[in-house]
Amino acid sequence: MITLIKPTIRLEPEYLEYLLEWQESGESIVPSVVSKTFLPLEIFLEEQEQEERIAPANWVTHSTYWLYDGGTILGAVNFRHDLNDQLQQVGGHIGYGIRPSERNKGYATEGLRQALGVAKERGLSSVLITCSSENAASGRVILANGGQEIESFIKEDGTTVRRFVIPL
Repeated sequence: MITLIKPTIRLEPEYLEYLLEWQESGESIVPSVVSKTFLPLEIFLEEQEQEERIAPANWVTHSTYWLYDGGTILGAVNFRHDLNDQLQQVGGHIGYGIRPSERNKGYATEGLRQALGVAKERGLSSVLITCSSENAASGRVILANGGQEIESFIKEDGTTVRRFVIPL
């Protein structure tokens, strides 16, 4: 069974495998907050607990989850409790990423579905989610979860960001 779980020291071996795969792929870890996990895991866990209550400068409070199947960390989801001006344009409420070897198996769709449940439990009536226009797979995941595309945003570097609202 695939579930969203809070990161835990108990899964440190699985976590190290997860990080190694991302490193070997040469890709940036997604969601980006998980890249902080290159710190010792204990420090990451302490930071995550604190950042659920107190937002660091220029951030919002947020919760990070691992998508776990009982033996492997398949990916990660970051749920932002609120939106600041930056997240209104790029980022939105939920960011997610699946480790390279586990892509195209429906895990991102399931992870986002479960993250929407978290957002609903926190009292949100809708969420904003964004993805690069070049990331067709992420666009399909968002649409599969009821995403309704709204206007795009063009970043200063010329990158087009697709923006979606998902009613809860």
